[in-house]
Amino acid sequence: MSAVASTGGSGLFKFLKPRLRPQATDIQAAALWGVTAGSAALFLVQPFDWLKKTFFEKPEPEGK
Repeated sequence: MSAVASTGGSGLFKFLKPRLRPQATDIQAAALWGVTAGSAALFLVQPFDWLKKTFFEKPEPEGK
């Protein structure tokens, strides 16, 4: 059944040998790494506004 499904797909990867065509696990792994990279990027970028306010901007004088 899997041999029929792999040969009956769209013609997107027909130019590759069947052994070299991307499998379902390859696509799942790429999606997982994409989600992981996106989450890491959001985590790294998120605190920049807080850092800028905390360390680089001068506080407003309270007496005025």
